[in-house]
Amino acid sequence: MPHPIAFSEDDPGLAELRQICLALPGAGERISHGRPTFRAGRIFVAFGGSVAPVATERSDGRRERRPGERRQVPSALIFMPDAVDRSALDADPRFFVPAYYGAYGWRAIDLAEPGVDWGEIRELVDASYRLLAPKKLIARLDAPGATAAGDA
Repeated sequence: MPHPIAFSEDDPGLAELRQICLALPGAGERISHGRPTFRAGRIFVAFGGSVAPVATERSDGRRERRPGERRQVPSALIFMPDAVDRSALDADPRFFVPAYYGAYGWRAIDLAEPGVDWGEIRELVDASYRLLAPKKLIARLDAPGATAAGDA
């Protein structure tokens, strides 16, 4: 029995993420466990529900995680960062270790948060793609005249 669909086409960030991902060579979209995944051979990005630590805003404007408290994040970008970037992402309260994927090194960010930096999202998607896509597709991305993910 297939999983029920657990997203809506108007979910925050889905249309923008879809445009970025599907602009990459050989990328396609497939529903897995009721949520969109973007693949180039294998999954390089997932969109969907996860849980994240609760963060509160401090008096200095910075956000701080509250240990032990979690919230649902239905519009998460789930991606594989380069290993050298993980500690920096883990120090940034916008990012979190997603359920299931996190055990394999993946990280996530909530696309429903105000002020999403789509340039940064493009970079995260590109890095994840380069780590997980077949080399022949990465070569097409790096070919002269190729455009970056999501660029028109």
